[in-house]
Amino acid sequence: MAPTLDDLIADLRAETRLIIEQLDRIEYEQWASPTPAVGWTLKDQIAHLAYFDEMAALSAKDGDAFRAMITAAVNDGLGVVDRVANELRSKPASEVDAWFRSGREAMIAAFERVPEGVRVPWYGPAMSASSSLTARIMETWAHGQDIADTLYVAHPPTSALRNVAHICARTFANSFRTNGLAVPEVDVRVELHSGPDTWVWGNDTAESVVGDAVDFCLVATQRRHIDDTALVTTGAVARQWMEIAQAFAGPPGTGRASANPPRHP
Repeated sequence: MAPTLDDLIADLRAETRLIIEQLDRIEYEQWASPTPAVGWTLKDQIAHLAYFDEMAALSAKDGDAFRAMITAAVNDGLGVVDRVANELRSKPASEVDAWFRSGREAMIAAFERVPEGVRVPWYGPAMSASSSLTARIMETWAHGQDIADTLYVAHPPTSALRNVAHICARTFANSFRTNGLAVPEVDVRVELHSGPDTWVWGNDTAESVVGDAVDFCLVATQRRHIDDTALVTTGAVARQWMEIAQAFAGPPGTGRASANPPRHP
């Protein structure tokens, strides 16, 4: 059964609480700490979330205004993520903190008012309100992982993990297209384990990705190299997918280099 909008909002709040709990334990001076994302500080990570929360709220409230804004952004000649990061670096950490907290609530309120069946615009194709919120959950989880890694603290799974895994499992074709590659005409089965639960996408095929749900999400959001996880791939296409997997929109990400000797030949 697909999650309801209320379910997704609850999951988004769960991941948001993890981030806020971590931020509440540090001083603003620590927001200048470099994160595993090269060139990005902890403040950059939070500002990124806050900005795109604001854009998501705008898309839910005024689609025409959102479309006009992204048209202008595309025409400025610089990738939107890099442009936003550069523009926001002068903001004090305290302002970014307040912006993230209030903006997250404003975004949730905006989505609660989206009429049933209405699709909201985004940087790619328009999406249902549920799909847009699922994307915000995935982004929050991924940047939350960077924050946890920066602070050397755990990033415990929440109820949101199932939604993150879902969006990651559905990005097979996008991962190849984003990298300028033809989409293989091969089905890859995904079987993930989270505690006592097993989640499956696809049918029984010769190619598969099997393993821990957190590992899979870390790879598909480009927070870990597959060789630094216990994921098991069967088949050349499955392996290639995990090497280029990208759950987020935009140009190809750089991924993360392997920190350990490869576990697979």
